[in-house]
Amino acid sequence: MKWIGVLLLLAAPAFGQVPYERIVNADKEPGNWLTYSRNYEGHRYSPLGEITTANVTDLKVKWAFQFQDGPIEVSPIAVDGILYVTGSNTAAALDARTGRTLWVWRRPIPSDYRNIGFPRTSRGPAVLDDKLFVATLDCYLVALDLKSGIERWATKVADYKSGYGMTMAPLAITGKVVVGISGGEAGIRGFVDAYEAKTGKQAWRFWTIPGPGEAGHETWSGDSWKTGGGATWVTGSYDPELKLVYWGVGNPGPDWNGDVRAGDNLYTCSLVALDGDTGRLRWYFQFTPHDTHDWDATHVPVLFDGEIGGRQRKLVAIANRNAFYYVLDRSSGQFLAGRAYAKQTWAHGLDAKGRPIRAPDSEPTEKGALIWPNLNGATIWFSPSYNPQTGLLYVAVREIGAIYFKREAEYKEGTFYAGGGENELPADDASGAIRALNARTGEMRWEFKLHSPAGASVLSTAGGLVFSGTDEGNFYALDARTGKPLWDFQTGGSISSNPISFTMDGRQYVAITADRVLYVFGL
Repeated sequence: MKWIGVLLLLAAPAFGQVPYERIVNADKEPGNWLTYSRNYEGHRYSPLGEITTANVTDLKVKWAFQFQDGPIEVSPIAVDGILYVTGSNTAAALDARTGRTLWVWRRPIPSDYRNIGFPRTSRGPAVLDDKLFVATLDCYLVALDLKSGIERWATKVADYKSGYGMTMAPLAITGKVVVGISGGEAGIRGFVDAYEAKTGKQAWRFWTIPGPGEAGHETWSGDSWKTGGGATWVTGSYDPELKLVYWGVGNPGPDWNGDVRAGDNLYTCSLVALDGDTGRLRWYFQFTPHDTHDWDATHVPVLFDGEIGGRQRKLVAIANRNAFYYVLDRSSGQFLAGRAYAKQTWAHGLDAKGRPIRAPDSEPTEKGALIWPNLNGATIWFSPSYNPQTGLLYVAVREIGAIYFKREAEYKEGTFYAGGGENELPADDASGAIRALNARTGEMRWEFKLHSPAGASVLSTAGGLVFSGTDEGNFYALDARTGKPLWDFQTGGSISSNPISFTMDGRQYVAITADRVLYVFGL
């Protein structure tokens, strides 16, 4: 679309290329942040250790960048002294030393565009070779020149008039860019796509709602699959050795009235493992069969290796929106461990295969049913962080229940298709926490309590720190081994984004967005 202009000035940082080999070897470049979660494994962990438990109190704002609109939920990409950021149909390159704008790109949002059930936001770009990849609200995947911001190609992914949108950060793998879509509350049919990075040509598509003749179609009654939801609005993870893309799938439609869609409703509320070359389904695990609470499984899957049952395994862990923590074998999808990590009243636990044992009176009703957690769940889209030094997974937790209601639902293209709703409990009955869980078991080691349900991602670092933010605007640091609070800064705006860490001139920095402002902190 329209390229607004290049603002390159003298002494600008060097624009380097980012081949796949750099991303797959992210730990060799601890000063850069080359993909959404810093590495393909979804760790959101920085190996940088200049900022420590001993000196974190010396952190100060070095510079700030003001976005034109919000809410800003971006996870910046940091490459060789340049930060790449996105907003609603916008992208920019910033000098990481000063925040000076190097170039800006914008794509107009169509006048008839409507976002249904999700905000007008962007959670970040992806980078591969000499291009920056941006997913737009009106459902285009756009490739921009890293150096100039000039548009190289744009591919239409879906029709926004049907309720589709794109808010997630793309995932660049070998030769391809993988994307998902938003719009589960509009009765769309979800999918995960891959596009050739050089040309924008579609490489493959995996439908998250199987059609006639496809495995899993029998889990949908009648024609309910046509409006089955299953959005894919959070970035996945990737195992280069297994060549598997791991992606979370959202709720079925209509959200709260499951009467019209009898069955388990695959592959909603599931983790799917897809062949990165072909998009073929290797395995799936469904966390909440026949969901009627809007408990998307759109989380960043966390990949790590560990011993379970006396055997070393390739693992994938999910702290799920439904309040249960799961550990699976990432080669096969086999359920290995699971337990509740937050308050929940909808299930008596998990059976030997990880399927929930539902409690009575745990479904929405016309009169209303009080159930924990609420529709935003025990955690939602914001990322946890896995620290390989401690073996702990740090999760931002929401402790809040709701009264769920069921109503009739009539599908009309491009409109809200929910079949009910919820009334959250009062704020005095809600809280939040950062919880440190044993990554292999889900057992809690410590917690840091918050005044309100958590809404921001977590970053852990080799300096022994855990960073996150609050709805009240506090950006703070905890001791990674004990949860003791060490430092905080009042940003003046609610934080619902992803902190990152990078280096500039050999010094470590930490960045976070609050409301419409990107703050960069250093010693």
